[in-house]
Amino acid sequence: MKLLVVIGTRPEAIKMAPLIRLLNKTEGIELKLCNTGQHKELIEPILTFFGLHVDFDLQIMKVSNGLHELTANIISKTKELFDSFRPDYVLVHGDTTTSFAASLSAFYCGSKVAHVEAGLRTYNKLAPFPEEINRRLTAQLADVHFAPTEKAKVNLLNEGIIGEVVVTGNTVIDALMDATGLIDENADEIKSLRSKIIPDKKIILFTGHRRENFGEGFDNIFSALLEITEERKDVQVIYPVHLNPNVKKIAEGHFGKSKNVILIEPLSYGPFVWLMKQSYIILTDSGGIQEEAPSLGKPVLVLRDVTERPEAVSAGTVIIVGTDKDKIIFNTKSLLDDQDRYHKMSMINNPYGDGKACERILDFFRSKMAAQF
Repeated sequence: MKLLVVIGTRPEAIKMAPLIRLLNKTEGIELKLCNTGQHKELIEPILTFFGLHVDFDLQIMKVSNGLHELTANIISKTKELFDSFRPDYVLVHGDTTTSFAASLSAFYCGSKVAHVEAGLRTYNKLAPFPEEINRRLTAQLADVHFAPTEKAKVNLLNEGIIGEVVVTGNTVIDALMDATGLIDENADEIKSLRSKIIPDKKIILFTGHRRENFGEGFDNIFSALLEITEERKDVQVIYPVHLNPNVKKIAEGHFGKSKNVILIEPLSYGPFVWLMKQSYIILTDSGGIQEEAPSLGKPVLVLRDVTERPEAVSAGTVIIVGTDKDKIIFNTKSLLDDQDRYHKMSMINNPYGDGKACERILDFFRSKMAAQF
């Protein structure tokens, strides 16, 4: 069986890495990896960390690329690859422009599409933008949907989706477990992080990059973090700043003079997992961190008004606070001071899986291979 995995962003690389590693070791599967280059600077350290080799590097991203150019370039450049390799399945992940555009291109070329992390929904096409529509359009093109949870499966079935739906758990838990065994405590990045952490302070790890938070949203979030660090001398905020200039410029303007908000470059995955483990609370607008942090026992405040991951909200491992300054401050202080509330959140089992999602995906492809004979 010929499989082609297409990735382009940092989250895709992280969440597909354990699956790629497993498929590469499986007899009877010829696997190739394509990197579109949507997140060129951010994806290469992830590939290195997990020891992954890219077979096809499309290098589609240019400085001036918007969504129109990005989508068109991926469709155009993957056509030649699909026509020459002719994969039985093209595996895509999640909600990126790479996933949607590669799925459409694969459909045009006659290859089947397997969608990993399928079925997540907010049912608000502008939140997250453009990810919600990317994910829903990918679902329309996919032949098999690897849903991480029963809720995601129900979403797909309610939509009358075409194709097989398999509940697997989320591969990010597999990635997290792999990463903990690969972390080098003496790596230069981790040494640098250690030098920035003030002993005996509680670390608030913050990540933010969503388009819908640009402008007033980030102004509110940053103001809340500044107020917390000015009032609380027992905390330190560490912020790996996204490379997007719309985020980086605003962050530097707000936090440039703060001694308790430390701005750092984006981290490779191993050091980032290490930093999550050192953190007390995590504030984020990221999707993946909502899934990872519960496995590390870290409460999460979600800086979005809606989430396509409601399982964590229902379970109690995350709290949605949006970009409301007062909500951010109240809930952060509450978790810092209320030990019972903190302990309750940190001890809840992760609703996103047991670290065996990749094995379940492999079982699907093995069953397909067996059916051929």
